[in-house]
Amino acid sequence: MFKGIATGVLATLVLGLLGAYLCVVMGLMPANADAKPPRLESWAARKSLHATIAREAPKIPNPVAMSDVNLIAGVKLYAANCVVCHGAADGAPSNIATGLYQHAPQLAKRPVTDDEEGVTYWKIYHGIRMTGMPSYRATLKETQIWQITLFLKHMNELTPGAEKAWKSLPSQAPGT
Repeated sequence: MFKGIATGVLATLVLGLLGAYLCVVMGLMPANADAKPPRLESWAARKSLHATIAREAPKIPNPVAMSDVNLIAGVKLYAANCVVCHGAADGAPSNIATGLYQHAPQLAKRPVTDDEEGVTYWKIYHGIRMTGMPSYRATLKETQIWQITLFLKHMNELTPGAEKAWKSLPSQAPGT
């Protein structure tokens, strides 16, 4: 009897994997950026991202000191690398941000000030697979990534100089 149950379970697994494979190779799984992702894909991506960050994000405090100089440097780095997807102070998405799958959060509207700095650092350093978020580890220095992290953590409580730099970033939104 055990042999029959084991054979049935194995056959079910093989048929399930074969079915999933066929769905992928026949193009039945959406690959276009403007399609709503299947629930299984969203669930798997979200769970994997949270587990990876929980395991790998730095648990140390930000080594970059909270200062006007570092906040302004973070704003400038954000302007050069992030604003086209995550928006300027006006919170209006650019054409690129509007067309991204998954939509990049507009950080002026949905800030990450409540995230641990290590989590924000990890996302900038490593990027996020199957989204538009690139890894900056090859293009920015570690200090620069921490400066962007510092700005994002404190974007709702900036020094006057950093606030002026943030508010002066030009919007990337169409028609502005």
